[in-house]
Amino acid sequence: MVRPLTRAQCLENAAFLKALRQIGNVREAARQVGAHRAKFTKRRVKHPAFAAEWDMALAIAHAALHEVKRTGAKPRLCTRTAAIATEPKILRTASGRLQVRRTPAGRLTRAAEQAFLAALSATANVRLAAAAAGFSHSAFYARRRQNPAFAREMRMALEMGYERIEAALMEAGLADSYRDDAWRHNDPPPVPPMTFDQAMQLLHLHQKEVRLQAEPPHIKRRRGESQEARSYRLGAMWEAERARDREDYAVRRAAQREGRGQSPHEPEAPVLPDLSQVRWRR
Repeated sequence: MVRPLTRAQCLENAAFLKALRQIGNVREAARQVGAHRAKFTKRRVKHPAFAAEWDMALAIAHAALHEVKRTGAKPRLCTRTAAIATEPKILRTASGRLQVRRTPAGRLTRAAEQAFLAALSATANVRLAAAAAGFSHSAFYARRRQNPAFAREMRMALEMGYERIEAALMEAGLADSYRDDAWRHNDPPPVPPMTFDQAMQLLHLHQKEVRLQAEPPHIKRRRGESQEARSYRLGAMWEAERARDREDYAVRRAAQREGRGQSPHEPEAPVLPDLSQVRWRR
């Protein structure tokens, strides 16, 4: 059984085939890659897929050279745009026959696919990744339906992007992320003037949340509540209180590790209107 090619060997083959599509000469293409022609000749004998891609590259290179001779146009095979445009494309004709064609200008190429997959692995957003690659998202959905290998890579890129975004959200929610604590490192604004009744009303409204444990809305006591339901409600309140204590402890530990020094990059205090001029209703 033939040993499969390593990833380094596959990348070397891809560079050789790219040069071969541009030049049409096996010895010169191998020289540009920095290897001897015999290395690729041995791989051609052992790996039929590589041999087929070799023949495709030669056919595309010869077709481009004949087109230059026929039209008299200057060869542009050395340019990057022409190199991308000469990528082979395998398609099925209306009669059902498979055929190799050059990728037309403005169509998806392997370079565009790789750009899309790289952007997708960072954003988990198909439309955004497609725009970054310079194509519509429908083109990549169509490629996914047609090409099982691309469908696999798209699934893996989407999973990687999802995991990276999920990890970023989890990191932002940690007590030592310091992303939402800018207000705590600035002097609080002065208390706006209020009447005695307004102050008492505020204390009454927020007493349960600040001084006591507020009852979660989903387990508020209802008419006809059984003892089991009440026990569950009290247990849930106890768990919520313990979770709040653990969160406060994590915040304190993060502050201790950070130290008391103020960072030179500390954000400025938020700009607020004069609270004495803000009207509020009871």
